[in-house]
Amino acid sequence: MTMRGVTDAADPGLERRGAISRAEAAAAHFVSDLHSIREMGQGNINATYLVESGGRPIILQRINPAVFPDPFTVVRNFIRITEYLTRENGRSGRTFLVPSLIATRNGQPYWKDCEGGLWRAQSAIDGTAIRVLTGRSQAVAIGRCLGWFHRLTADLGCGDFEIPLPGFHVLPQYLAEFDQVLPASDRHWLPAERHSLAAVEGMRARAPLFQRLCDEGRLQLRIVHGDPKVENFLFDGAGRVVSLIDLDTVGPGLLHHDLGDSLRSCCNVSGEGGQAAAISFDLDSCRAFFEGYDAEMGGLLAASDRRLIFDALLLITFELGLRFFTDHLRGDSYFRVSYQGENLDRAAAQFALMESIGAQEADIRDVISAG
Repeated sequence: MTMRGVTDAADPGLERRGAISRAEAAAAHFVSDLHSIREMGQGNINATYLVESGGRPIILQRINPAVFPDPFTVVRNFIRITEYLTRENGRSGRTFLVPSLIATRNGQPYWKDCEGGLWRAQSAIDGTAIRVLTGRSQAVAIGRCLGWFHRLTADLGCGDFEIPLPGFHVLPQYLAEFDQVLPASDRHWLPAERHSLAAVEGMRARAPLFQRLCDEGRLQLRIVHGDPKVENFLFDGAGRVVSLIDLDTVGPGLLHHDLGDSLRSCCNVSGEGGQAAAISFDLDSCRAFFEGYDAEMGGLLAASDRRLIFDALLLITFELGLRFFTDHLRGDSYFRVSYQGENLDRAAAQFALMESIGAQEADIRDVISAG
């Protein structure tokens, strides 16, 4: 996993080759007969590698302490959640594939490199990740899988899990961070930057909602996935979801954030990498998502929680746009970028999606409340 922005690299190709070389060195601690290694996906945070050897393929990742202050927390939570899901899998007749930890050749759950980075490996699951939904049935399948995860983890206590990212989804904290990096007013603002500034100020008053409800004791933490976007659901050739992956952010959190983030991702007609001008929130995908989700969760989703889902959807879309915009202003030091201005484009896309969500508030609330 690397946090360097594109502006730090004089030769991105050279940097990429160096990253592969470091991954090969790490892979040697997990497999004895490395055949090939290649980077997978376009993740904003993690650099993930598929490792082919004489045995079954594995997934290798480097957990960077620049993002996760205690990388060991991620490994410990991963072991706990995968062991639990494997044990409980198949309850009520439904089964999804669960990754498992792959120990190093000397039996350790991770390997630590000389820079302090922690490498861990897990079993590779046979499935395909998608970026944009192409059919209604995919939204149903995603909703059903997330409902399965929430149903199975409903009885898990938060005391057995640690918080992998302190401050994650605490929107007032992200706003404070934005205010700290906001340049002086005499900066020459690009048009897209001015639009993003207006979006931030327009949402500022609504931002504390969930933190306030938590502080008042009206919302309770429970175990959540933390990042249930489209690309973290693997599909088989028949269009069925076979697994929910990327368990780095599993830990105590709010159910509303999981639901809002999944809706934000799967109901965006242009996908995560879409351009702002082409982005809109698809109401039918939202309806299909809840068909699948409610079929799994049934009465476990309280009416009081359901009433807050729209707010979570709107605010988490704003949150992600705010985080992209903040990173753009401070020089792309957190999210991985492939070109100058990519984080600004990402922010513009999320703010455009936020506007589309806001414009359909009444209809979206009707869909949510119909369950």
